[in-house]
Amino acid sequence: MNLALLAPPARPAPRGPRSRYRSLVLLVALLGSIPALAQGPAPLTVRDALARADALAYTNRVARGAAEEATAQTLAPLPGVLPSVRLETGLVRTSDPIGAFGIAMRQERLTASDFDPSRLNDPAVAQNVGTGLVIEQPLFNADAWLGRRAATLGARSARRSVAWSEAGTRVDVISAYYGAVLATVSARTLRAAQAAALEHARVATALVENGMATRSDALLASVRAGEIEVQRLAADANVATARLALANAMGTPGDTGFVLPEGLPEAPRLRALAERALHAAPVPRADVEAAQLASQSARADHARARSLYLPRLNTVARYDLNAPSRAFGSASNWTVMIMASWPLFSGGHEEAERRTARAREDVAATRHEAAVATAELEIARTTSELQNALARLRIADEAVAQSGEAQRIVERKYAGGLASVVELLTAAAVETRSRLSAAEARHALLVAIASRLRAVGADPLAITELDQASGEARDASPGR
Repeated sequence: MNLALLAPPARPAPRGPRSRYRSLVLLVALLGSIPALAQGPAPLTVRDALARADALAYTNRVARGAAEEATAQTLAPLPGVLPSVRLETGLVRTSDPIGAFGIAMRQERLTASDFDPSRLNDPAVAQNVGTGLVIEQPLFNADAWLGRRAATLGARSARRSVAWSEAGTRVDVISAYYGAVLATVSARTLRAAQAAALEHARVATALVENGMATRSDALLASVRAGEIEVQRLAADANVATARLALANAMGTPGDTGFVLPEGLPEAPRLRALAERALHAAPVPRADVEAAQLASQSARADHARARSLYLPRLNTVARYDLNAPSRAFGSASNWTVMIMASWPLFSGGHEEAERRTARAREDVAATRHEAAVATAELEIARTTSELQNALARLRIADEAVAQSGEAQRIVERKYAGGLASVVELLTAAAVETRSRLSAAEARHALLVAIASRLRAVGADPLAITELDQASGEARDASPGR
C-alpha cells in the first residue's frame, strides 16, 4: 500500500509579500488583456502593409535579385587584376625519346648509360607523376581594370534601381491599401442606402394602401431599391477583389484575412499632408541616378573595349615536384616567366567588342537623358494631379453637406405631402452618390500624394503619418 496516500495533505508554505505582489501583477496584466482580446486583432496599418511589401513584393524581390547579379559581376574581371594560385598534378607515360629523356632529367636520375645511343633512340617506357604549384600575377591588363570599373558602376546603378522599385511599389501598395478601405466604405454606404430605399418602398406601399399615394409611387420606390441592391452586390464583390489586390501588392497573395480601418483618413489631415507634398522641393531621384550610373558604366565598358588593342604583361611562377610513381616527389625545379603579349589581329573580335560597347554607351546616355526628361514631366504631371485632387475633395465635401441638407428638406416636404416620391428618391440617390464621390476623392488624393512624393524623389512612406487618422470617422455613411 502506498502510505503517502494515507498521509494528511501538506499545508502550503506561507506566501510572502513578493509572491503576493507577483500574483497581483499577473492578475492586472490578465485583466488588461481582456479588452484587447474582445476587440480582436488590430487593424493592418499602411505602415505594416508597406513593411510587408518592402520585404515580399514581387517587383522588389526581382530588383534585388538583379542587383545581386550585378554585384556578383564585379568579381568577373578580377582574374586580370589579382594573383591566382593553383595546384596541378598528373601522370605521364611515354616512349617518345625526347619525352622519356626529359622525364629522367626531371626526376634527377640520369646516368652515363642513359646516353647510350641505343637507349636514346629506343627508350623504355618512362613514367612521371608531376605535382606543381603555379602562381600567376597579372601586371598590366587595362581591359581588366576598366572592366572592373564598369561592373562596379553597373552594380551601383542596379542598387539605385532597387530603391526606385521600392518607391514605386510603395505607391502601388498605398493605392491598393486605401483602395481596399474605399471598397469597404462604398459597400457600407450602399448597404445603408439600400436599407433607406427599402424603407421608402415600405412607406410608399403603405401610403398606396391608405389611398394617400398612387401605385406608381410604390413601384418607383421598389425599382430604386432594386437598383441600389445591384450596386450593393457589386460593391460587396469589389471588397473581396480589392483585398486580394492589396495582398498581391504586398507579395502575400494567400493572406487576405487582415483587418482594415473602418474609414479613410479625415479630410483636414489629408489636406495638410497634400499641401506639404505639393510644396516639397525635388531631390535627386533614384531612377535618374541609376540611369546616370548606367551611362558611366557603359562609358567605362567602351574604354575597356578600346583597351583590347593594348599590350598585356603578366608573370607566372611554378614550383614542380617529379617522381616515377607518387605525387609530391623529391625531385624539384622552379620556373619564373614574364610574358608580354600584344594582340594585333584576332579576326575582328576586338573591333566587334569596341563597336558593341560604343552602341551600348550611346543607348545608356540616351536613357539617362530620357530619365531626366521623364522626371521633369512626372513632377509637372503629379503637381497638376495633386492640385486637381485637392479641388475635387473640396467640391466633394461641399456636395456631401449640400446633398444631405437637400435630402432632409425633401424628406420633410414629403412627410407633409408637398413632395412626390420621385423627388424623395432623387434626393436620396444624389446624397448617396455624393458620399461615394467624397470617399473616392479621398482615395484619389491619397494616391496623388504618394505619386507626388515619389516624383520629387521623396519617400512615399511619409503617408504613414495618416495611420492614426484612419477610421476616426465612418466615411460616407448616410445619416451621419
